[in-house]
Amino acid sequence: MFKLFLGLIDLAPQPMLKVETLGLRFRNPLILAAGILGLTAPILRRVVESGAGGVVTKSIGLKPRKGYPNPTVVDLGFGFLNSMGLPNPGLEKFMKELETLRDLEAPIILSIYAFSEDELVEIGRAVSGLDVISAVELNISCPHVDGISEIAKDPILVKSYVKTLKRHVDKPVIVKLSPNVSDIVRIAEAAVDGGADALTAINTVRAMSIDVEVGRPVLAGVFGGLSGPAIRPIAVRCVYEITESLDIPVFGCGGVETARDVIEFLMAGATAVQLGSAIARGGLRIFKKILKGLRSFLEEKGYNSIDDIRGLAHRR
Repeated sequence: MFKLFLGLIDLAPQPMLKVETLGLRFRNPLILAAGILGLTAPILRRVVESGAGGVVTKSIGLKPRKGYPNPTVVDLGFGFLNSMGLPNPGLEKFMKELETLRDLEAPIILSIYAFSEDELVEIGRAVSGLDVISAVELNISCPHVDGISEIAKDPILVKSYVKTLKRHVDKPVIVKLSPNVSDIVRIAEAAVDGGADALTAINTVRAMSIDVEVGRPVLAGVFGGLSGPAIRPIAVRCVYEITESLDIPVFGCGGVETARDVIEFLMAGATAVQLGSAIARGGLRIFKKILKGLRSFLEEKGYNSIDDIRGLAHRR
C-alpha cells in the first residue's frame, strides 16, 4: 500500500512552467539577460543546457567596439557596478557565431544597439531572415554610453527608433527600458506606440563608486550601471507600473537571485524573468536551483502553473 501511495505521488502532475509569448515557447520563465555570458555560441549553448528557458545575447552593434579600459566592473557586495562600454565583435561576425546554434532548443533573442536610426535600418535588414534568431531586444537604455543613454529618456526618440526598427525587421521587437527616467510608463507607452511587441524592465541603474584612498572614481568610465539585488525593488516597481497601465508582455529584469524573486516579478505582472548578476555569483547551476524552488512554491500553494500567479498583486 505504501509503495502504491508513493507511485501516486510520482504520477501527480507538476506545475506548468512553460511560457508562450510573441509566438515563441520558453520551457520555463528563466532567461539569460543581455550582457552576461552571451557573446559566444558555446556559452549560450551551456546556458540552455544548464536549464535556461531562453537566452538574450550580449548587446551587438553594427560595427565592432572595444568598450572602455579597465577597471570596468566593481563588486560592491550588494550588487555589481559595471561600465563595460558595450564591447562586441560587430554584427556581421556575431551572426556567423549564431549560425552554429540552429539546433538550440530554446529561443535566442538578439540584443542590439544603434547610435542612429540609419544604423538600425542596416541592422534590421541584416538580421531579417536569420532563422536562428527568434526576436530582437533593442537596447536603448545603457546608462554609461553616450549616444545610447539619452534615447531612453526621450519618448519621441523612443517611438521613432522603435518604429524604424519595426519597419525593417521581420521578428518581434522587445524594447529594454531604463529606470533612470522620471516616468517609465510614459516611455513604455512611446515604445508601444512605435510598435514594440514586448518590453524588458529594467536595465541597470546609473551609479558610481569613488575610491576614498585616492579620491577618484573607481571605474575608468566614471559612471556605470548598478545591477544585482539592490535594484530588484526598483525593477519590480517598474514592472508593476507598466503592466498596470499597458497590456503588453514584459520581461522582468533586475536583481533576481532566488525563486522568490522570480515569483515576485511574476506577481507584479512579468511574463518571464531575465537573470544576470546571479550567474556571476552562483554560476550556471543557479537556473536549476531557482526552478526547483519555483516548482516547490507552486506545489505548496496549490497552483497549477505560473499563469495562476502572474499579475496576482494587481488583482489583490
